[in-house]
Amino acid sequence: MTHTPSGSGRRPVAGPVTCIGETMAALVPEPTGPLDGAGLLGIRIAGAESNVAMYLADHGVPARWVSALGDDPFGRRIRAEVAASGVDVSGVRTDPDRPTGLLVKDPGTGSTRVHYYRRGSAASAMTPDLLDDEAVRSAGLIHLSGITPALSAGCRDLVTALLEPGLAERPCPVSLDVNYRAALWADGAAATVLLGLARRADITFVGLDEAQALWGEGLTDAAAVRDLLPQPPVLVVKDGARAATAFDGAGVHTVPARRVEVVEPVGAGDAFAAGFLAGLLRGEDTVRALRLGHLTAGAALRVPGDHGPLPNRARLAELLDAAPGEWAEGE
Repeated sequence: MTHTPSGSGRRPVAGPVTCIGETMAALVPEPTGPLDGAGLLGIRIAGAESNVAMYLADHGVPARWVSALGDDPFGRRIRAEVAASGVDVSGVRTDPDRPTGLLVKDPGTGSTRVHYYRRGSAASAMTPDLLDDEAVRSAGLIHLSGITPALSAGCRDLVTALLEPGLAERPCPVSLDVNYRAALWADGAAATVLLGLARRADITFVGLDEAQALWGEGLTDAAAVRDLLPQPPVLVVKDGARAATAFDGAGVHTVPARRVEVVEPVGAGDAFAAGFLAGLLRGEDTVRALRLGHLTAGAALRVPGDHGPLPNRARLAELLDAAPGEWAEGE
């Protein structure tokens, strides 16, 4: 299988998309609501990169997840669930000495607060030695997020090593979702580190709100973010429930989001990235890739967990072909 990311200027991509990063067990109030009033906590899994891998698999794109898990029930559950979604987990290591990370979701009105228990986790011990793993070396495209460099010095070195070679020198393209999580950046280095990484990726995803939080409120629109990040061949700026704008070699493309009844928002950004990448990798133009990103994000927004079911293939095809007015109508 060979694909070419539209507008990236890169050579064809052969091999699976390899997503590298931590996945945790997630405790979620059932029914969805504030943690303080929860009677029961359900166990799910949560990880930006594994979310992307699972949605890519849903779209029929070969996907691999590379990480580390503890030798514990949470780790075994995560590995089995990701594998069951059709993702290759052969590159996931088991660490006998460190635990699987854990998070607890606290849904509120309009947003969800997340409490992390991941310090010293198995995945936080990842280092650049992972680059020698066959699961990484055989990748057709590597997907990362800005969460990983916040986990430890070794994880930061790993992400830097993957993005350090120039675009032409890399064995395959690298996509990066900035995915800023303020609670993870106790050292105050987020703005500098994530700016450097975002500028070096082949495909960069960033939310307008997180760009403002990281690099200044003067970034009032997608064009201002592009001025700050002119280097990535493809830059996607997500503006929440309003729209997403992609800058590529063919120009600027903006697609409004469709209206969705939101159950819980966490995971929608990962789903959007997966849908957009799936669109590019199967040869769609940038506008249709943005539409597929929105449709995939909608699957995550409709469920209390991070991974929800996509519309069936016929419905996806119908929406990708919809006239602008029909697209904007939403649900």
